[in-house]
Amino acid sequence: MSAPVVRREKPVIAIDGPAGAGKSTMAAHLARRFGFLNLETGAMYRALALKAIENDLGFDDEPALMELARHTRISLEPQLEGNRVLLDGQDVSRRVREGDVTAGASRVSVHSQLREWMVGQQRLLGQAGGVVMEGRDIGTVVFPDAEVKIFLDAAPEVRGNRRYKQVLPGGAPAQAKVTEEAIIRDLKERDERDRNRVDSPLKPAEDAVILDSTGMSLGEVLAAAEAVVRSHVEENRLH
Repeated sequence: MSAPVVRREKPVIAIDGPAGAGKSTMAAHLARRFGFLNLETGAMYRALALKAIENDLGFDDEPALMELARHTRISLEPQLEGNRVLLDGQDVSRRVREGDVTAGASRVSVHSQLREWMVGQQRLLGQAGGVVMEGRDIGTVVFPDAEVKIFLDAAPEVRGNRRYKQVLPGGAPAQAKVTEEAIIRDLKERDERDRNRVDSPLKPAEDAVILDSTGMSLGEVLAAAEAVVRSHVEENRLH
């Protein structure tokens, strides 16, 4: 499943990596910094998972999910505060961030035919360039000809700790509905599914810059990613 090589005036920036690595934060930062659109492709899988939930479809029923996809309109509208996600014209931006939908998206994404359908949709969104796209297989499958590829990783314990702090109400651990251990366990299970699925397994593209943020602060990670993109932009100005 390869995309034709095209010449674009503005680059496609592909950011891949496991769940909880901080891809969305990085994509949003780079899009603002360089004036590109931030197209979060993972939201498309979450939107379809949401529709499957609403239609009481099993996440393992690929034929039913494919039929659902063919009658589904998913669009992303970049906003300053992040993407607005529309499902059949309805704003579901908040709903697709909830736990049941996120977990469903991970299961939906393993199906080969469905991924192929999604890839076609994603290529349409980013084909003109000037976009930052993040997901699991942007640099390997969706845009193997992306001008800039970054694979953002971190140890699951670090990713789990970061996500745990995000869900704490008011920062009070005693009030949290989930434990840090449960979040880490969930991330490891998702890693296992993503890295070992038959179609488009999670892995860095051969020409990707790998950023392991395990021992880095958020500022250091963003600065490193910004330097990668800036190097490409400045190099192209010289040509």
